[in-house]
Amino acid sequence: MNTKRLVIVGCGKLAEIVADALINGILPDYQLVGVLSRTKEKAEAIANKIEKADSDYTCQVCSSLDELLALKPDYLVESASPAALRELALPALKNGTSLVVLSIGALANRAFYQDVEQTARENSQRVHIVSGATGGFDVLRTASLMGKTRVSFDTEKGPNSLKGTSVYDEALQTEKRKVFEGNAQEAIALFPTKVNVAVAASLASVGPEDIQVSVTSTPDFVGDDHRIEVRNEQVHAVIDVYSQTAQIAGWSVVNTLRNISLPIVF
Repeated sequence: MNTKRLVIVGCGKLAEIVADALINGILPDYQLVGVLSRTKEKAEAIANKIEKADSDYTCQVCSSLDELLALKPDYLVESASPAALRELALPALKNGTSLVVLSIGALANRAFYQDVEQTARENSQRVHIVSGATGGFDVLRTASLMGKTRVSFDTEKGPNSLKGTSVYDEALQTEKRKVFEGNAQEAIALFPTKVNVAVAASLASVGPEDIQVSVTSTPDFVGDDHRIEVRNEQVHAVIDVYSQTAQIAGWSVVNTLRNISLPIVF
């Protein structure tokens, strides 16, 4: 078996899901050889977990991107931030490392998207955009190939998840309100870490400038509810996914890694 060398950037709860999948045999074709995180303790926790499960296992805790890429990984899982993706994407691809990406918001920038696309092509690598907390990318891509298509992406969140953004005020704790309407490019500029899935849906369909995005704040709402509607002359589809926590995003990384290695792909 040709084991694929895997590294992770960003060692929070989503990375832990990937590590657990490796330990539990769900990703038998991969070996986690290195981790990098803004918080070194979190990276060490994942490396220790992996090595404790298998005494023959070595997972290096890296202090820089250069050190991580020197491990010559086949795949890099990014679960950090759009800023981190902007920093690591081109060097990783040039290194001969394909990407599995969660912080898709960075790709809403057309120039960066084109640079990533060209660099991946020139180095015979691929960028795998995971579905995260939503789905239906196959329907979105297929419908958009059929001709003129309209796509909308509506998100419902609790007000506490909007703290630290310009749309938040205390009245949202008791008042349901639509706090944003625009396209995905505008949305990711306002919410850099909170609407990556809207950008992903736009890239799978009509593009960040042409998808209609709205964000609604609902008092006491827990989790996220993402509703995508796609419509053309022949197709009308609605994808509605509620998730209480962000765990589904971590599992979507696991599913993407499985699809890379399995002979039959869903």
